[in-house]
Amino acid sequence: MHSRSRSEPPRRVVLGLAVLLAPLVGGCARAVLPSEKAYLADPIMQFDPDGLEASANAHVFSNREGAAGGTGTAGGGCGCN
Repeated sequence: MHSRSRSEPPRRVVLGLAVLLAPLVGGCARAVLPSEKAYLADPIMQFDPDGLEASANAHVFSNREGAAGGTGTAGGGCGCN
């Protein structure tokens, strides 16, 4: 027979607490409203310190490699996009 230590709570108690607390924790999150997305798209929120320079570098790289893609934009490698 499996013996349980005195300090370990029964599984039913732990499961019951988890079921009761899950809606409370889930209530802390909410969806981003369309009017708030402009703040998230602000250039200051991007990883690159200079967005224009990063875009120019990506353009030069795609022209040099002769292919484009993987960065979220469509276009060919000819530089005519």
